[in-house]
Amino acid sequence: MSDAPFDCRIVYYQPCIPPNTGNAIRIAANTGAQLHLIEPLGFTMTDQQVRRAGLDYHEMAHVTVHPDLDTAWDVLQPERVFAFTAHATTFYTDVEYRPGDVLLFGPEPTGLPDEVLDDPHVTEQLRIPMLPDRRSMNLANATSVALYEAWRQQGFAGAV
Repeated sequence: MSDAPFDCRIVYYQPCIPPNTGNAIRIAANTGAQLHLIEPLGFTMTDQQVRRAGLDYHEMAHVTVHPDLDTAWDVLQPERVFAFTAHATTFYTDVEYRPGDVLLFGPEPTGLPDEVLDDPHVTEQLRIPMLPDRRSMNLANATSVALYEAWRQQGFAGAV
């Protein structure tokens, strides 16, 4: 395992369900990934459900709220952005993740809108395999699946 910190950025585009974002805060704190939230949010960051799901990890996580996606791109300056969608044909495991990659997830229950999927910053659309006739995974669970694969490929950088 590497001693270098894990460099990956999670972006939630207009998240709606407070506990999912709270769980993402906890995931970010436990992996060292950054969490970026794009407004409008379907809740406030002081929402009881966000705080409860994030437990005492809020102070350990790097969380930034951006007023819109363009502002986030200006801050992140991403080289590669992987947009997660059930409509993609490439599996998330078919990618060689690198430090600085952005994992972009859409709001529950609609997912990323076409204008975001077609954004020029998006370098590839990825999917997490599921059984047929299933709409999607829970947002925090999908984030965990993808983020841990990226971290695994980077030798669990910074982990004990």
